[in-house]
Amino acid sequence: MHSEDFQLPRSRAANERLHALIPGGAHTYAKGDDQYPENAAPVISHGRGAHVWDVDGNRYIEYGSGLRSVSLGHAHPRVTEAVRREIDRGSNFVRPSIVEAEAAERFLATVPTADMVKFAKNGSDATTAAVRLARAATGRRRVGLCADQPFFSTDDWFIGTTPMSAGIPAATNELTVAFPYGDLAATEELLTRYQDDIACLILEPATHTEPPPGYLAGLRELADRHGCVLIFDEMITGFRWSEAGAQGLYGVVPDLSTFGKALGNGFAVSALAGRRDLMERGGLRHSGERVFLLSTTHGAETHSLAAAMAVQTVYAEEGVTARLHTLGERLAAGVRAAAAGMGVGDHIVVRGRASNLVFATLDENGQPSQEYRTLFLRRLLEGGVLAPSFVVSSALSDADIDHTVEVVAQACAVYRKALDAADPSLWMGGRPVKPVFRRLA
Repeated sequence: MHSEDFQLPRSRAANERLHALIPGGAHTYAKGDDQYPENAAPVISHGRGAHVWDVDGNRYIEYGSGLRSVSLGHAHPRVTEAVRREIDRGSNFVRPSIVEAEAAERFLATVPTADMVKFAKNGSDATTAAVRLARAATGRRRVGLCADQPFFSTDDWFIGTTPMSAGIPAATNELTVAFPYGDLAATEELLTRYQDDIACLILEPATHTEPPPGYLAGLRELADRHGCVLIFDEMITGFRWSEAGAQGLYGVVPDLSTFGKALGNGFAVSALAGRRDLMERGGLRHSGERVFLLSTTHGAETHSLAAAMAVQTVYAEEGVTARLHTLGERLAAGVRAAAAGMGVGDHIVVRGRASNLVFATLDENGQPSQEYRTLFLRRLLEGGVLAPSFVVSSALSDADIDHTVEVVAQACAVYRKALDAADPSLWMGGRPVKPVFRRLA
């Protein structure tokens, strides 16, 4: 596909319809058309496996996989069959379904570091419930938040810390304090400065870098010594680092943890899991003050719980985590070789665990550049690769990865031209892509 052939008239019209009806034109800011080159934001018709088709009929190899939620590929047959079976039996009742007990038993067998679990629909509800529970259990006000990590919740305690803090009172923002990832001394200093006022430390246990040796165990010890709750946000690490998340891989047990994304392979299900004495505060079998933990009309929708159980079965029987790592390693090696071969190995930089790869686009001074990202994304799209990241799904084939690497090489050739000219605008095709978190639209 050549740039002059890459026209998306139906997608452009559909984007206009979306913006007229839906604030932002999408239901997640990371899916917004501002995240893509101008007039090159495809609107999806359908997907199967590792491929998606837009409304213009173009087929793409898809990375990022529904913002990391689809790790088995779209419309995975074992998952959709499990969902179909439940849909015919009703999805929501006035009392708990037996499926809730089955799904909880299955989850706790998969994540044996937790004693109890409660399901919800999205990650924000689960992380906010964890924070509320920590505040109730400790009687403390402040939330200790890992500063180097991009997203924890749509709720005020987190969004108030971002540039998109409009509508959130300053008094709320003051209750969230930040600690740097990997720095135990700085975290201890924070806990000491706000002695007996920090309810919890919440973080993703791993991101695009591995935790430094002893770091997670050190955090566990700090939380115990200072009497705060340790919360692992495993939305991304769950089912990508291991079925039991980063806690299962690294052997450090948090007090509470949250799962979602890959748990449902695209179906809406998240989970708050943790120690029985904490979780039961949101239950009925204790004599203390009650915590309004999670209470969602659709939290236990039967077909989503069936999807989660099917995902866990497929992971266990087909060794999905290992396959994600193998595919990611092949892709990373190919992209690095292609970039180096075109003389941009220091500018297109692949980072992260093999199952969760991201890439940086650096300018002639080695600084992150939205302009060069725009150029790179446009060339990938023209070659049939939809890749806001290089996060893999297990549905990818070796041929998919080989094609991706070919397209990356072609994009890198243009990237080199732009570097030599010190002007990426000639190849951007319009305005640069924009960061999600910014104060003005």
